[in-house]
Amino acid sequence: MAKARISIGTWAYLFNQDVPTNDFHQILHKLQDLGYDGVELGSFGPHPSPATHPTRADRQKLKKTIADHGLALSGIAVDLWAFKTPGVSILDEIPAAYLTAFLGWCAFASDLDAKTIRVDTVVGPDFFGKDPEGQKIGAEKGMDRLAAAWDKASKMAADYGLNVCWEFEPGFAFNKPSEIVRLVDLVRAKGNNNFGVLYDTCHAHMCATVGANHVGQKELLPGGELELLEKLKGKITHVHVIDSDGSLNEHNTSTHNPFGTGKLDFDKLTPAIRAAGVPHDWWTVDLCFWPNAWEVTAQSKKFLDKLREKYAAA
Repeated sequence: MAKARISIGTWAYLFNQDVPTNDFHQILHKLQDLGYDGVELGSFGPHPSPATHPTRADRQKLKKTIADHGLALSGIAVDLWAFKTPGVSILDEIPAAYLTAFLGWCAFASDLDAKTIRVDTVVGPDFFGKDPEGQKIGAEKGMDRLAAAWDKASKMAADYGLNVCWEFEPGFAFNKPSEIVRLVDLVRAKGNNNFGVLYDTCHAHMCATVGANHVGQKELLPGGELELLEKLKGKITHVHVIDSDGSLNEHNTSTHNPFGTGKLDFDKLTPAIRAAGVPHDWWTVDLCFWPNAWEVTAQSKKFLDKLREKYAAA
C-alpha cells in the first residue's frame, strides 16, 4: 500500500475558537510550515465557496494557491445544513433546492480538483420522534427519501469524478450501527459505487460503543468502532481520525479529543482502516469544536507521523 497522506479540516479554525482564523491563506501557510500534506476545505463561512469564488478563473487561482503551498485538497465539506425545512428539505419528495445547491458545489469542487464531497442527514437524531414534521414523514420514509436524494446527488457527483461521503455522527439522524449500514446500502444499491460513509474514528466510537443519542433502545456493538469498521468494509469513501473520550460536546455531537487524550486504540484502528478498502490514502484530522485548535495541530501531525511510519510506510 502507498504511504498515507495527512490533512486537516479547516473548520477546526472557525468553530469554538476565541479568535477564528477567517483567512484561508493564513491556514495554508501554517499547515505548510507544519509539514501537512493536504488541507480539507470547509466550504462555508468566510472560507472559500461558490459565493466567494464564483468563476472558474477564481477557482483556478485558488487551486494554484493551494498547490503553491505544497498542499493538496483531501476533500470538501459543503454547507447544506439549511435544507431541513419543508419546501427546501433534503427530505422533500422532490428535494430540488438541496440538489441544485449540491450540483453547484460539485462544479466548485471539481474545479479545485477535489475528489471527495461530504454530506450528512441534516436533521437531528430525534427528528422523526419529536418534530411535528418528522412525525408526518416517519423514519422509514425519511430514510427512503434520503436514499433517493443521495442517489441523484451521487450521480451528479459521478459526472464530476467525485466520491460522496456521508458523515454519520451522534448529532444527526440515523446514527445506530444498523441504520448506518442500511442507509449506505440503500444508496449503493441504486448503482452508486461512488457513495459511501465517512468513517470518523471518534463518531464511530460514539455510535457503536457508547450509543450516544440513539433514539429508543441503544444499539451497541460488542466490538465497538472496530466492529462497525468491519461492517462498513468496502463502503467507506473517506476517513477522519481523532480521539474520543466517550462524551458529547455542547453541540450534542462527539467531542473531538486530541490524540492520546481519549479511549481509542489507534494501533488497532490504523491497520484495520488500511485494510477497509478506502479508495484513497488520506488521513484527515478532525478537530471540530476543539478550543484553541492551533495549539494541538502540530501534535496531531506528529502523532500521525508515528502511526504512518509504523503502519503506512511506502
